[in-house]
Amino acid sequence: MHTWLKNTHVAYISGAVTSPLEAGFIDSLLGQFRALGHTVQEVPDNHTDFLITTAPFDQPLPWRKALLFTGRARYKYRHSPMIFSLIKVTPRVLDRELALFRQALEKDEPDPSDYRFPGLAPSAYKVLHEQGRRGGAILALERLLQARSKCINVLLLVGEQEIEAVYHFDLVGAYPVTIAKDNPNFFREIVLRMVTRVSAHEVTNHQVVGDPISRDLWSAAKTPAWMLAAARKLDERHFFTDTVHISELVDVPAVGDAVASQYSEGCFATWDPDLNVLLTTVTGSIRPVSKGSITEDDLAVIVGVRPDGGGALVRHVEGKRNDPPSSEAVEMIGMDSLLPKIVLDFDNRTRVEVPVIRSKLHGHRGISSYNPQLVEFVPLDAPYYHFPVSCATDAQAREVIQAFSRSVALKNPSDHRKVVFTILPTHGVVIVEKWVPGSDPFQTIWEYFDSGHLVLDSHVPQGYVDFNAKSGRRILSDAASRVSYFHAQP
Repeated sequence: MHTWLKNTHVAYISGAVTSPLEAGFIDSLLGQFRALGHTVQEVPDNHTDFLITTAPFDQPLPWRKALLFTGRARYKYRHSPMIFSLIKVTPRVLDRELALFRQALEKDEPDPSDYRFPGLAPSAYKVLHEQGRRGGAILALERLLQARSKCINVLLLVGEQEIEAVYHFDLVGAYPVTIAKDNPNFFREIVLRMVTRVSAHEVTNHQVVGDPISRDLWSAAKTPAWMLAAARKLDERHFFTDTVHISELVDVPAVGDAVASQYSEGCFATWDPDLNVLLTTVTGSIRPVSKGSITEDDLAVIVGVRPDGGGALVRHVEGKRNDPPSSEAVEMIGMDSLLPKIVLDFDNRTRVEVPVIRSKLHGHRGISSYNPQLVEFVPLDAPYYHFPVSCATDAQAREVIQAFSRSVALKNPSDHRKVVFTILPTHGVVIVEKWVPGSDPFQTIWEYFDSGHLVLDSHVPQGYVDFNAKSGRRILSDAASRVSYFHAQP
C-alpha cells in the first residue's frame, strides 16, 4: 500500500438503511477502520476527515437532507470532510438498470424519454448520454446515482442475501470494484481505498510570482498561437470530453467549496523557448473551458513549483485574463525536474536550453495499443493500481513525475522514440512528446493518433495496466486492466 497514508477520523451518519445487509456492511466497515488504527467518531467535528452515510438507490435524496449541503449547519464543523454515500442494490436490479442504459446508449442522439428520472434537471439526459457514450452504461449509472444521492463519492453495494461487490464512484467517473467472493481482505481493501482518497491533498494553491510578461514579448512568441492550433487538432480527433456542468445534471443550490459547479476534462502544456516558460491551459473548475477551442485567455504561464509543493508558480501576462492553470499544473511542470535538458538551435539564430519534454497532454482517455518501436509506456508504482489517487493531488503529481523520470526514451534524448505515455487507472492518460525538428507542438502526438502508432480508447482502465506483445505491437490486456464486475445476465 502507499507509504503516505494517514490515520483518519471517520463518522457514520445514519441515513436510509433499508436492509440488514447494509447494516451489517456498515458495522464491518467501521470495525475495519478501528482495526487499522483509525478513529471512529460518534459525532463529526473539526477533526473529521470523512463522513459515511446512506442513500436509496431508486429515489432522489432531497438536497436539504444531503450532508454535502447541510453538514456544516448540522454539525458545526468548519471544514469540508469528504463524504461517502453507501447505496445498496440487488444484482437483479443492477442488471436491469445497466441493460436499460445500454439500450439507450445505442442511439447516436439521446432520447429524453430514455432518461426520465425523478429529481434530475430537465437537461440531465444530455449529460447521462454523453457520459455513457464515453464510459459505458456503468458511467451513466454512476452519474445518475451521484445526482440522486447529492454526493460525489458513492459506494455501490451489490448484493441480496450476501455481499457480492462494492463499486467506488468519484468525481472523474471512476468505477473500480472490490469483489467479496474468496476475498478475506474485502473490507480492508475498501477502507484503504477510502483512506487513500482522503490522504491525498490538493495542490492547486498556485502563487503568482515576478513581474507580468509584457504584451510585446507575449505577442512576439509563437507558442500561444501553436497552443490554439493544437487544441483544434486534438479536438478533431475527439481527445477532449465535454465539460460536465452540475446544474445540467441536478437542480441544487450553489455547491460552494464542496465541489466545483463544473469541471472540464483534460489539459495540455508545451514549453515556450522564447519566454522560457511552460504554457498550459487554465483550470475548468472556475469557469467553463472548451479545451478544443481555446483562446489566449485560456492559457496560463508556469515557471516552477512552490517550495512547499502546494501549487505552481505562475506569471501573469499584461492585457490578458489570467486565470489559474489546470489542476494538473504541478505534475506538468514537475516532470521536467528529474529529466535532462537539451540544447536546441532555435530559429537558426540562437541556441537555447530546454527540457527534453516539449509537450504534455492529459486527458480522461485510455490507450488500447501502441507501437513500441516509436512509443514508450512507463508504468506507475504498484500501489497506484490497487489504490488509485485522484486528480489535482500531491499523490498523483508525485507519481506522474516519478513514472516519467524512469523513461528510457526521455533520459536518453537520442533515443528514437519520440512519444512516452502512462495510464492513471480510473482517471486517464498522460502523453508527452520530445522535440522533433520542423514540427509544431503536439504534432507528433496527433500524427501518431492518425497513423495508429498510439490508439486512443474511450474507456479508462480501472485497475492494473498491462500490455501484451502481438504482431509487433503492444495490446492492452483486458484481463489485467479492465477490472469490472457485472452480475451474470439472466
